[in-house]
Amino acid sequence: IAACYDLEGPTVRHEAYKEYKATRAKTDDTLVAQLISSRRVFEAFCIPVYEREGFEADDILGTIVEKLKGENDIEIIIASGDMDTLQLIDDAQVKVYTLKKGLNDTILYDEKAVVTRFGFPPQLIPDYKGLRGDPSDNIKGVPGIGEKTATDLIVNFGTIEQLYRVLKKDEQQLLHKGIKQRMIDLLKKHEEDALFSKSLATIRRDAPITFKLPDAAWRAHPDLGNIRVLFDELGFRSLKPRLDALLSNGDGENDEQESEEETIQEEIPEQRFREAQVMLWLLHSDFTNPTRDDILAYGQTKRFDEAYAFLEKEIAKAGRVQRVYEEIEKPLVPVIMKMERHGVLVDPHVLKALQTTYRSDLEKIEKRIYKTAGKEFNVSSPKQLGEVLFDDLGLLAKGQKKTATGQRSTRESELEKIRELHPIVDDVLEYREIQKLLSTYIEAIPEGLDKEGRLHASFIQTGAATGRMASASPNLQNIPIRTERGKAIRHAFVAPEGFTLVALDYSQIELRIAAFLSEDEKLCDIFRAGRDVHQEVAALVFNVAPEAVDYEMRRRAKVINFGMLYGMGVNALRTALGATTAEAHQFYDDYFRTFSTLTAYLESTKGFARKHGYTETLFGRRRHFPEMKSPLPYVRAQAERMAINAPMQGTQSDIIKLAMVRVDEMLTKENAHNDTHLLLQVHDELVYEIRSSSVTERAQRIQYLMESVVSLKETNNVPIVAEAKAGPNWGEMAPLLVRA
Repeated sequence: IAACYDLEGPTVRHEAYKEYKATRAKTDDTLVAQLISSRRVFEAFCIPVYEREGFEADDILGTIVEKLKGENDIEIIIASGDMDTLQLIDDAQVKVYTLKKGLNDTILYDEKAVVTRFGFPPQLIPDYKGLRGDPSDNIKGVPGIGEKTATDLIVNFGTIEQLYRVLKKDEQQLLHKGIKQRMIDLLKKHEEDALFSKSLATIRRDAPITFKLPDAAWRAHPDLGNIRVLFDELGFRSLKPRLDALLSNGDGENDEQESEEETIQEEIPEQRFREAQVMLWLLHSDFTNPTRDDILAYGQTKRFDEAYAFLEKEIAKAGRVQRVYEEIEKPLVPVIMKMERHGVLVDPHVLKALQTTYRSDLEKIEKRIYKTAGKEFNVSSPKQLGEVLFDDLGLLAKGQKKTATGQRSTRESELEKIRELHPIVDDVLEYREIQKLLSTYIEAIPEGLDKEGRLHASFIQTGAATGRMASASPNLQNIPIRTERGKAIRHAFVAPEGFTLVALDYSQIELRIAAFLSEDEKLCDIFRAGRDVHQEVAALVFNVAPEAVDYEMRRRAKVINFGMLYGMGVNALRTALGATTAEAHQFYDDYFRTFSTLTAYLESTKGFARKHGYTETLFGRRRHFPEMKSPLPYVRAQAERMAINAPMQGTQSDIIKLAMVRVDEMLTKENAHNDTHLLLQVHDELVYEIRSSSVTERAQRIQYLMESVVSLKETNNVPIVAEAKAGPNWGEMAPLLVRA
């Protein structure tokens, strides 16, 4: 195996034609980062890399093919997404493996496959491009000659040189083959362009590289330990068991099957497997929801008990992370399992009524879209929708993004850019909202109910690098509550007879955490006094009395209060506020000047992450940021924004998880599990099913535990506040005044 790369800078083709590839968009920074990482993979596997200034990767491939030409005992397979490489195919020695449609639909091209697709053999591909041109490389070809005419000319006359010999000798031969006079005139006028374009499209075979076949197969040299570490970093999880089998025994399939059989035969208690997942995730925060294979590969063993013991030793050496495991995550495992087993009661009649209403709404909006567009089309098809919006209606936004396949994106963020240009965009966004609610929740939930009508969603303890939980089947944490249609779904989650649903929600928890972690006295004082944080921040930033703060001032303060938690910059703030750049700059500067201690804390958090590669929560949970070492400024900046938020969001996750544990301990101690059941954990909210006769007393106990998981000493006297609500269903709840 050998890998070939392009290098930055002009090539021999640029020297000949400065406009070569000039129309190509700048390579996306995220793709550049992946290309850089790919070099590390080849290095780890001891696979040689070939490159040369002034030459493209295709030229390096062509040169290697040329150097091995005639060695009949060697078969060469070129793996490339660039169809230019097809010209290198030679049935005696060279084939090209490439993508046909997507990663799962591939093809191995030989000469016959090329002829089937193009109508002519591989060696004539440069001639074809010389006539037709290649827009992706900005190769002009002969203006006016398209795919069909170029194919006809190549099939009938061969190379461009042969074509022009016939043309100059007797152009009637072209007319007899069905080539129109207008095309013949274009050929006469652009002979030099055709020949020059062919030269640009021809892969060079003379790059100045020193190539030799290796003495041993690539698998003889790699350091398996280093590769495993790299795979962990890059998230190549499913590849690790295959890697072990391949490098250990030289046969990737049978040995892997034996390995799988051996692990499948082990009877592993569910709680113990989940504990292993948690340990691995705590040690490597980006290793979310690890599988059994991940655990075995990390422990470098085929036995689960050995991997579990190895993880325990690693956790014991992990400093404060051990506290997070022993006091929060490990005791939380059985709590989550009980929550999943119990499930939440669902009223299917509520969902059925919503389905009828929303389907009717969907039809009305669909007809309105058709009328506006002037035709019927599949609104759910990004391609067809793009044609209507961008081609038929001409709705174009500045800086509009494209998909990976080159189509103009119709993602929500892109549609927001053109929302003001035409009313059809509002209809499309509303259509998507309703369709998502129907398919993800309203029509899907009834299919997952047990015989008692309960929904048993999965709650994923290791679901996010921040420490937050995730849920699936369905994702209950993603039910939208900012729209009336979304909130209506919560009415279907009901209490059984004799019980009441009680929801307890942490109030402005991340802002409170930001206050006490940063020790910013102005921010801390607002919470200590129980004042409205958004109103008070607006008063300080706009330099007015709190009672003089109007709705718009408070709204802007709220935007930056939460934006600060996520490292929001001036441009994002401008968009969120609907303000000018100058206004956003002023507001941004005023905020951080007012809360200078908070500013210093955020900067020190970034500095700590740069130095150590991770951040820590109040309890010691770590989130790792290997991107901090990226050579790309864009990637580093993104990591810094995430690092700002990680201690705050992570501490919030620690607090609510610890509250779940403490409440469960209380219920166990009081033998109250038949009267009180934890149903849901959604971000900052816990939902319980409590026997109606003891709602007030039990809710008060839960509220106290939620508010006291962190001492006032640890929070710099900033109180943690939980608000309680109760009702017959999750959507219909009233405040429950239970605080003593």
